[in-house]
Amino acid sequence: MSNQITIKALKYGNHKHYEWTSTVLERTDTYIIVLSEYGRKLHHHTKQTVFTVNNWSIEFFSFDSWFTVSADIMDGRIHQFYCNINEPAKSSPYEVTFVDLDLDYVRRQGEWLVVDEDEFLVNAVKYAYPDSLIQQARNELEHLRQRIQDNTFPFDGTIERFISCIPEQWV
Repeated sequence: MSNQITIKALKYGNHKHYEWTSTVLERTDTYIIVLSEYGRKLHHHTKQTVFTVNNWSIEFFSFDSWFTVSADIMDGRIHQFYCNINEPAKSSPYEVTFVDLDLDYVRRQGEWLVVDEDEFLVNAVKYAYPDSLIQQARNELEHLRQRIQDNTFPFDGTIERFISCIPEQWV
C-alpha cells in the first residue's frame, strides 16, 4: 500500500468542497496523521480554483471525534493550528473524507479564536443542517476547547513529534 493518500473535505450532503494529497505518517483504528508538503495543490471545488499551499503541515483526522487539526510548520515549530469542526472522518486505503461543518477553532499568534461562525450560520440554512447537527457542532466546539485547555491528545505533544519528518532543508 502506498503511503500517499488523498484528503477530501465535503460539505453536508456530501458535496465536494476541497481536496489535496498527503503522506501518511501514522494510522490507527481511530485516527490518521499525515504530512502535507510545501507547494502542494489544494483543489478547491467550492471556489472552482486550485491553490498552491506554501507551508508544510502535520494534519490529524479522527475517525471517532468531531474535529481535525492542521498544524502549519515554519522554522521547525508550529506556527498556527487550524481545527475544523466536522463529522468524524472516514478512511479507505487511499483516501480520507470528512464533512466540514464550517465552525473553526484556530490558534494564531498564540491566541485561540473561533472563526467562520458566519459561514456556519449561512451553510446551516443552505445545506439544511438538522437542529440536532447544529447543536452537535456547537457542543463539539466546546469539547475541542476543553481538550486543548487540558492538553489532551492530540494536543499533548503528539503532533510536535512529527516535525522531524519534514526534510531538514525546510525546517
